Amino acid sequence: MPVRTAQGWALRPATPEDLEAMVELRAVVMRPDLVRLGRFDEHRVRRRLRDSYLPQYTSVITVDGNFAGSVTLRPHEEGHCLENFLLDAQLQGQGIGSAVLSTLLARTDAEGVPVRLNVLQGSAARRLYERYGFTLEHEDPVDVFMMRRPPALTA
Repeated sequence: MPVRTAQGWALRPATPEDLEAMVELRAVVMRPDLVRLGRFDEHRVRRRLRDSYLPQYTSVITVDGNFAGSVTLRPHEEGHCLENFLLDAQLQGQGIGSAVLSTLLARTDAEGVPVRLNVLQGSAARRLYERYGFTLEHEDPVDVFMMRRPPALTA
């Protein structure tokens, strides 16, 4: 069942039919950062999502009923891993990403488990994650690996 909000966005469970829209969005939104890092490959950026797609852990983000992005929150070790958090570039900066992230983190906080993710070096998304309590675990020349513990575990 979709999670609805007053802001016109919703989360609904992903289906196998959503994959190609997600693949194309990933190629578009990740292109600037991947080009900047010298890592953009037209086919690889699409193949990576196709190869790792787990619809049972993925939600589609809709805005006014239209496809706007996706996010995967899959079980990982003692918590969850946030992956492929994609939002149409025209909708970024409007609070939708923050609202989606807040919704997902409320779930993981209720479970009392940490969330891990990785973001590309220099990506503006890192600031969003830091605002929500993600901290650096380690990094390499391409990726920044971050973790957020639930509030009850941060003491």
